[in-house]
Amino acid sequence: MDPIGFIGLGVMGQPMAMNLLKAGYPLIVYNRTAARAAPLAEAGAQVAVSPRAVGAVSRVVFINVADDAAVESVLFGPEGLVQGLAPDSVVVDMGTTSPSATRAFARRLAEQGGILLDAPVSGGEAGAHAGTLSIMVGGPQAAIARVLPLLKVLGKSVVHVGSSGAGQVAKACNQILVSATLMGVAEALTFARRLGVDPARVREALLGGFAYSRILEVHGRRILAGDFTPGFRARLHQKDLGIVSREAQALNLALPATALATQLMNALVAAGQAESDSAALVQVIEQLCGMAKTPPSDPG
Repeated sequence: MDPIGFIGLGVMGQPMAMNLLKAGYPLIVYNRTAARAAPLAEAGAQVAVSPRAVGAVSRVVFINVADDAAVESVLFGPEGLVQGLAPDSVVVDMGTTSPSATRAFARRLAEQGGILLDAPVSGGEAGAHAGTLSIMVGGPQAAIARVLPLLKVLGKSVVHVGSSGAGQVAKACNQILVSATLMGVAEALTFARRLGVDPARVREALLGGFAYSRILEVHGRRILAGDFTPGFRARLHQKDLGIVSREAQALNLALPATALATQLMNALVAAGQAESDSAALVQVIEQLCGMAKTPPSDPG
């Protein structure tokens, strides 16, 4: 069996690659910072010296890197995948990149005989470790069928959304909904606290009604505890909202809630909270309201 390639061993990529290795798949990995590959090497993975070297021995390669520029470099750089990739190989981009760039990359890779699937995820670092990510896939059905067993190792939900770029569109929609709901949760709990009502009790009441959401459950708990240990870092949330904003501007779309969320996330990152969980957005709301930081509360 040809080894499965995995490029990009950051907060999300490393545990995903480890899950493939634990599932019994031979793995060859590459990361620009070589130290990130050490745990996988210890677990039995081969370590390559470049993306080109990964492509030379793999017919399926996963990518999880930071942004459009990083994906382009991995695919088409001087030591990029296309320099070694065999015809009909499948590259699966599991990072969050712009739909327009994804479609352009897919066309360029097809000219070289390869197939690009966009398969961004939701579920955060915890989901990456547990193998319970939600995976949104864009690209040809036949290529998805080839890699579906691998995707099922990484996630509990795998949905083929549509053609190339559709997975990234779905991820952008996910971030629109998450951001708007996070703003609502932060405002609601701040409102309750300012009016002298226990926000933990308010959250408990809301969880039992029509206002229930996973954001209220998970991020509401983080807000009440004042614990912003990252599940999804603010700087990454900011990056994703930037993708939505640029795509919306290109299409002359009015997304007012997204625009406000983007500005608040910018303020959070500017306040030195880039590495905090994005639920720390509540601190920006509190500052706007002239209130102190959220005191710890029992979320129940």
